[in-house]
Amino acid sequence: MGAGHQHGHSHERSPRTGTAGAAHRGRLRVALGITVTVLLAEIAGSALTGSLALLADAGHMATDAVGVSMALVAIHFANRPPTGRRTFGYARAEILAALLNCLLLLGVGGYILVEAVRRLAEPQPVPGGTTVVFGLVGVFANLVSLSLLMRGQKESLNVRGAFLEVLSDALGSFAVVVAALVIMATGWTRADPVASLVIGLMIVPRTLKLLREALDVLLEAAPRNVDMDEVRAHITALPGVRGVHDLHVWTITSGLPVLSAHVVVDRAALDAAGHERMLHDLRGCLGTHFAVEHCTFQLEPGGYAEHEAGLCH
Repeated sequence: MGAGHQHGHSHERSPRTGTAGAAHRGRLRVALGITVTVLLAEIAGSALTGSLALLADAGHMATDAVGVSMALVAIHFANRPPTGRRTFGYARAEILAALLNCLLLLGVGGYILVEAVRRLAEPQPVPGGTTVVFGLVGVFANLVSLSLLMRGQKESLNVRGAFLEVLSDALGSFAVVVAALVIMATGWTRADPVASLVIGLMIVPRTLKLLREALDVLLEAAPRNVDMDEVRAHITALPGVRGVHDLHVWTITSGLPVLSAHVVVDRAALDAAGHERMLHDLRGCLGTHFAVEHCTFQLEPGGYAEHEAGLCH
């Protein structure tokens, strides 16, 4: 193999045993059970009280149940082993689940906003006392789910989607309680659709944020916590490195960033000993300063890039 064609591959950690979301599968299952229980309670409560805010929160809980279910299914597929054709396996399944979750939430949020505006024009009586009881049940249950998913949402976009849904539910349930208390204290029935508007306005912005993050992964944008200029500076600062080009960093799924680069080095670094030393230095540099799961380097002498461009069509 010619010196200009030498490639290096490095894995900074031991082989993966699963995606970032897989470690939180059990907590997601518990959160799903809580969500379904509260969903059924709020549907019953809305039927008894006629509360739109309670029905709006139940609708949101329904999408959460679907969303958490999709997250669990995605984790199952994402952790299947790679194949000859799918060399990264189905790791992107979790990101696709997050994207579908966003579409569901945008639909529900839009419906709630439209219905709330209609109810503002034609307010309906709502029994505050019963609504408070069901709302408090929702607040308590969602706080339990939030505590279960708190750690996982920092590690996985898939789990973060579920966490944000539950957080919005908790705030929505709190809005239901406040609206019911206002109705009991003042008799102002428009407090119920106003609370629905608040729930809808909480759903849409955070859903758009999650949508943007999912699209960044699918469009193979550099991870937000990786400064490309800093990565380039660290590589070119190594002894024997003359430059770097075709530097790419992207994310397969949450917790699985990937880097590839063509590194221009002194010819002395292209013999067997120099090659091994250079790869060791590159691995050490990126492993120390950047959390990149999989790195691929091509070591090449100066001027090789122009020669290679003429060979590849």
